[in-house]
Amino acid sequence: MLQVPDYEFWFVTGSQHLYGEEQLKSVEKDARDMVDKLNASKKLPYPIVFKMVATTADSITQLMKDVNYNDKVAGVITWMHTFSPAKNWIRGTKLLQKPLLHLATQYLDHIPYDTIDFDYMNLNQSAHGDREYGFINARLQKHNKIVYGWWGDPEVQDEIADWEDVAVAYDESFKIKVARFGDNMRNVAVTEGDKVEAQIQFGWTVDYFALGDLVESVNAVSESDIDKKYKELQDKYEFVQGDNDKDKYEHSVRYQIREYFGIKNFLDKGNYSAFTTNFEDLYGLEQLPGLAAQLLMDEGYGFGAEGDWKTAALDRLVKILTHNQATAFMEDYTLELQKGKEAILGSHMLEVDPGIASDKPRVEVHPLDIGGKADPARLVFTGREGDAMDITISDFGTEYRMIGYAVEGHKAPKPTPHLPVAKQMWTPKMGLKHGATQWIHDGGGHHTVLTFAANETQIQDLATMFGLTFNDIK
Repeated sequence: MLQVPDYEFWFVTGSQHLYGEEQLKSVEKDARDMVDKLNASKKLPYPIVFKMVATTADSITQLMKDVNYNDKVAGVITWMHTFSPAKNWIRGTKLLQKPLLHLATQYLDHIPYDTIDFDYMNLNQSAHGDREYGFINARLQKHNKIVYGWWGDPEVQDEIADWEDVAVAYDESFKIKVARFGDNMRNVAVTEGDKVEAQIQFGWTVDYFALGDLVESVNAVSESDIDKKYKELQDKYEFVQGDNDKDKYEHSVRYQIREYFGIKNFLDKGNYSAFTTNFEDLYGLEQLPGLAAQLLMDEGYGFGAEGDWKTAALDRLVKILTHNQATAFMEDYTLELQKGKEAILGSHMLEVDPGIASDKPRVEVHPLDIGGKADPARLVFTGREGDAMDITISDFGTEYRMIGYAVEGHKAPKPTPHLPVAKQMWTPKMGLKHGATQWIHDGGGHHTVLTFAANETQIQDLATMFGLTFNDIK
């Protein structure tokens, strides 16, 4: 399954020596208490570590250097307990290469009217300390996140938690390696892209491999490994032989398992976490990877069909963000245009991630009238209901651009007995006509990543961290 390192976030509290040592001791005491209680809330996916009360430019600069070179640290959370002169933060903030969250909060959630005095006011200056600090981040165009509100409120803690997942995804993005088995589908424009710029902006390494390299790995898979996986899948999924004779059915399923191990072993050997295939380039393979690709996606590998390496990397990236929950490679396939029922039916030839299944997937074998190979096994299932985000990345030559919208996922109103693939229906929340028109106008592709686990704010935050234009269709 998808493995992410044990990241942590460093917590820094801003102040200055103007108020005296006793006040600084109180600042540290409050900050440590906040950190302890945030960690104790069990809402945060990654722990926060209190590092210091920042009072000088030199100490801030050194800490930010340490953050950059500590692989365990995914980002920094700052809080201005008192007024912290922002010039002290300039050098360190400019050097910081990891995500930054400004927690605009106050230690207490109320004003102690009966006891408040000027000492209290000096100690609790977040109201204007946050504005001083926020100004310098804005002037430096830091693209930082701001979470405003009392740190003890569950909704504020949820915002911090959501941001932590985004920050970890950002850091992990620079480790994503995509293996392209074959090239892009011929004559298709939107799946092309500048791989060098993608590595500069997103950290993605995209490498090409001839099918012969993969075939060698597929052919090396042992029968005992296939036997074991076959039994495992029988326990997990419903095996439906259908009109196939027993030998053909079992051979097709076993060959997909062979492809699964062949691809997985190849990817793991080279530290690749995403891959592409192309039905136009299957030389040496018996079948287009269907069940094989689905099993790998279910484990957290990113995937893109027809050589679409951008979507493969984006799929992996969002899987990291969501802890591989309910996130799938998808394609807009066909439309329901009846008034009041407007929807998109999303699917693909074979490769839809079972992580969005609402029923028990069935292992079926059917002909595939494309690619010119043997009938492949695949998982057939129905998608789920609920709020989701559908996003894609396009290369416009001068920039990469993310395009997306919020959607409502739902199931087909009737059975589709003659459609032997996985399927998911959805309707853009702003309406199909408006949403699809704007999507097309903005240049969004037909391959997407559909996620029921990442929210709109997280996707926007992710785009902001990368300095990526995000056309969030409303």
